[in-house]
Amino acid sequence: MGLDDKIDNKADELKGQAKEATGKATDDERLEAEGKGDQAGANLKQAGEKVKDAFKG
Repeated sequence: MGLDDKIDNKADELKGQAKEATGKATDDERLEAEGKGDQAGANLKQAGEKVKDAFKG
């Protein structure tokens, strides 16, 4: 659990943003919602990493 996890979480967040933007541009509500869900999941993982870092340091 370290830098690799943080990079993966950020990549997931960026993928979610891309899906959301594509969904908005194409009026695909399902894709837009999926993108928002991906971002939320990535943000939760990032929050977990921050908590772990707080207890380590």
